[in-house]
Amino acid sequence: MIYRVCKSFEIENGHMLSKHPGRCRMPHGHSRKVELVIASDHLDDNEMVCDFKSLKLAVETYIDQYDHALMINSDDPFLKTIPEQYSERLIVLEGEDPTTEVLAKRIYDYVAQQIKAGGSYTDPNGHVFTLPTHLTLERVRVSETSSSWAEYGI
Repeated sequence: MIYRVCKSFEIENGHMLSKHPGRCRMPHGHSRKVELVIASDHLDDNEMVCDFKSLKLAVETYIDQYDHALMINSDDPFLKTIPEQYSERLIVLEGEDPTTEVLAKRIYDYVAQQIKAGGSYTDPNGHVFTLPTHLTLERVRVSETSSSWAEYGI
């Protein structure tokens, strides 16, 4: 039997899809929920798959880069018109439209690498949390609207 846990994050994220035939070509945003589904065949000494805090500390900075950011394809002509002052929260994907599916895969790849590397993380109170390397990242689900999501995983 397998144990599963899910850690969710919420971000506000904009994108524009240069290859889309409709309105999605225009800049627009979504209130997104990012869900990380982690599995293990056993519980740790604390009867957990892993501490949710460990997972949060391991990935929150990476996921935060997408919050209040605009994602755009490097081939989109609109990119040249975006003022320099917005570059801090601009994520340019090389030759790839920033669909929800692409975002889910990017997050999956990062989180899977973090689990593989393991590591210890210290919270602001000085408590140390460890991310076990035996965990399996089953999937990352990213919502686009309340009725639509994309998922990437095994």
